[in-house]
Amino acid sequence: MKKTIGYIRVSTEEQAREGISLDNQRSKIDLYCRINDFELVGIESDEGISGKDLNRPGVKRILDMAKNRQIDSIVIYKLDRLFRNTTDALTTATMLDKKGIALHSICEKLDTQSAIGKFFFTLVASLAEMERNIISERTADAMQSMKASGKSTGVAPYGFRLSSDGIHLEPDEAEQVITGLIVKLRSRLYTYQGIADELNEKGYRNRKGNIWRPQYVRGVYIAVRGRDL
Repeated sequence: MKKTIGYIRVSTEEQAREGISLDNQRSKIDLYCRINDFELVGIESDEGISGKDLNRPGVKRILDMAKNRQIDSIVIYKLDRLFRNTTDALTTATMLDKKGIALHSICEKLDTQSAIGKFFFTLVASLAEMERNIISERTADAMQSMKASGKSTGVAPYGFRLSSDGIHLEPDEAEQVITGLIVKLRSRLYTYQGIADELNEKGYRNRKGNIWRPQYVRGVYIAVRGRDL
């Protein structure tokens, strides 16, 4: 049996959110290992920590185990639990490959042991970072336009929050999860009502703590994609 280590993470904002909680990630990893006949030797976690880089206690312990060839594979619930930029993803994947260690991501159905898995891993990591950068650029342009026209920029657009200086924006990971889900469902031809129903069924609430309604979903989607599709 392959000796496998799991990794789970939530930021402070995500801790109470259904579907991304530590318990949910842990149970999905445990089930995945049992189905694939992996020996799950442990699950490392980083609770309340942003995923902006790899400087996290749980990640460091896993990478040390990988470098010392103490494990055969790593299983994560979703790629963004471990990586938030392409450089970290590709550098780590290269190191793991040299050590003969496979990386499995449940949500993306990734397994880097195969050639197609390696290619898909690179593609998904690159697209995820590109989408985050595009969103950031559009948000910065919108905020600059509002500032130039004398409009208040005190309220950050959905998916972002004002940093401590009260001027610059930084991603809100909890809201980014929701915007990502909205875009994914819309690409599957869900109506705005259908997306709202899906979000409400999963227990998500909007920024004011209320249930989602189609007009609010539409507003978030247009803000993210730049146009109504």
